[in-house]
Amino acid sequence: MRECHEGKLQLPDFQRGWVWDQDRITDLLASISEGFPVGALMTLDATGEVSFAVRPVEGAPSPSKDIEAYLLDGQQRMTSLYQSTYTTVPVSTQTVKKRPIKLHFYFDIRAALDPDVPRSEAIVPVPEDRIIRENFGRDIKLDLSTEENEFEHLHFPIDRMFEAHIWNQAATAWIYKDLAQRAEHLKLVNDFMQEVVNNFTQYQVPVIKLGKDTSRAAVCLVFEKVNTGGKPLDAFELVTAMYAADEFHLRDDWKERRKRLVSSQPVLDKIEPVEFLQAISLLYTKEVREAAAAAGKEPPAISATRNSLLQVPLSAYQKFAPKVEAGYIAAAKFLHSLKIFKARDLPYQTQLVPLAAILAELGNAWENDAVRQKLARWYWSGVFGELYGSAVESRFALDIRDFKPWLSGGAEPQTVQRASFEERRLRTLRSRLSAAYKGVHALLMKCGAEDFKSGQPYDQAVFFDENVDIHHIFPQAWCKSVGIGPEIYNSIVNKTPIASGTNRMLGGVAPSSYLGRLTKGNDNNPAIAPDRLTAILQSHEIEESYLHADDFEGFMDDRRQRLLTIIENAMGKEALKEAEVPSDHDEEDYYAEEELEAAE
Repeated sequence: MRECHEGKLQLPDFQRGWVWDQDRITDLLASISEGFPVGALMTLDATGEVSFAVRPVEGAPSPSKDIEAYLLDGQQRMTSLYQSTYTTVPVSTQTVKKRPIKLHFYFDIRAALDPDVPRSEAIVPVPEDRIIRENFGRDIKLDLSTEENEFEHLHFPIDRMFEAHIWNQAATAWIYKDLAQRAEHLKLVNDFMQEVVNNFTQYQVPVIKLGKDTSRAAVCLVFEKVNTGGKPLDAFELVTAMYAADEFHLRDDWKERRKRLVSSQPVLDKIEPVEFLQAISLLYTKEVREAAAAAGKEPPAISATRNSLLQVPLSAYQKFAPKVEAGYIAAAKFLHSLKIFKARDLPYQTQLVPLAAILAELGNAWENDAVRQKLARWYWSGVFGELYGSAVESRFALDIRDFKPWLSGGAEPQTVQRASFEERRLRTLRSRLSAAYKGVHALLMKCGAEDFKSGQPYDQAVFFDENVDIHHIFPQAWCKSVGIGPEIYNSIVNKTPIASGTNRMLGGVAPSSYLGRLTKGNDNNPAIAPDRLTAILQSHEIEESYLHADDFEGFMDDRRQRLLTIIENAMGKEALKEAEVPSDHDEEDYYAEEELEAAE
């Protein structure tokens, strides 16, 4: 407690605010008062290489002495104990319903000594003014606002725990004046000091002390382990605290960069700070690797792992952050060229990391047509190969290593080489939780799909103005009416980009019926010439004759082959046809992890 008060023991600034409610504080105080264990603390020597910005335990004054250790584990316990036992300032806590409240805690001495009363029930939280009221605040139930009232009601203020001897002397002097109850009250107070207060003043908490040679990676691992009860601290928060030690405010810097990125680029709306740091780490570790190779040394790995983020010095962040920001802006432009306009339609959020890093490294060279063609092939390979769902950090490193040499005649990137798409995957793509599902949606627009009613291609303006989304070609209602199951009619094969207004006009009728509406027209929607409608449907890879005949099965077989062709063209390689799939191949393999979770 004293070290927290003096500032010798402080919190790294990435530690989140104190959040314990009054019941948890009560339980902690009760456990210590009975000598029960409350878990170990963990500290880190503050004189080592790892340096953080710090702040005092909440409620403590400005430090009067130099910091000696960081408190890594035990923030809530130490803050609770400091505020409730070491300072007379009311404890800032909350009710179990999360309502902020300021309290003092007292021991009811009689109850604390009664073996039939649970110790937690002997702890009395009282309001900031130390008066408990009832009857909507009109009546006073318990007034502990003066020391004499504390003596009279035999309630010990827990915030005087470490000066209990002073309180005891004053209580004894006051009790001596009451001849009738002197003996009983003196015994109660003395027993309380022996059985309860001594447990506090003599209590020892085990402390795990990490030495000054502890690495950043080890500190990172500690926080992965000790924050399992709440939201884990991410690398951004750790790096923020490290940079703050050099008076650089990473959180403010990121806030401004993110604002610039998302203000005009909806496709970047879900960008996370850790992803931005990963792109920086890729460029930084690649630079370090190339410098080591040039010097004839063993080149370290390119990396974007959590540990590698902690090794990025502030100077590297300041060097690469503007380039990565420009890389993300270029990534948004590139994605727009692929008809991916919104974050919800982005096949993989994770693939943005290597994309931004690659574009940051290329600069304006990415706008060359030959470069864009290869970039598109790499991107679609990742999407339809479904390669960015897990174990992505190692793939990031391969991407940034391989892409630029590929432009100069080197080998194809591993992502391009290893990507494969199987025809029967089209049967199981049913929701936008799948990257390949969203990939087909974008690829159809990229290949020139035009709206059924307006005939407009889906450029950025039309996409947003007309609220374009992916909808059924053979409507759900019609499919249900003829006994086709959702596992079939919800396939991506039966879906295509359509404006919301157009989709409402098509309704739930048979395709032959809505095609008739389109060619006949009405007062609000002029007729579309049959040959023009044929061209529009072809832009969606739809053979019109199957729709006129309401031939769902024939349509599905034909369109599956058409979609397979445009996927093969995008990836630059043939897909594995259904007849070529090994017989022992598990059908479940064709479900993305996200779809399996959704199915559960």
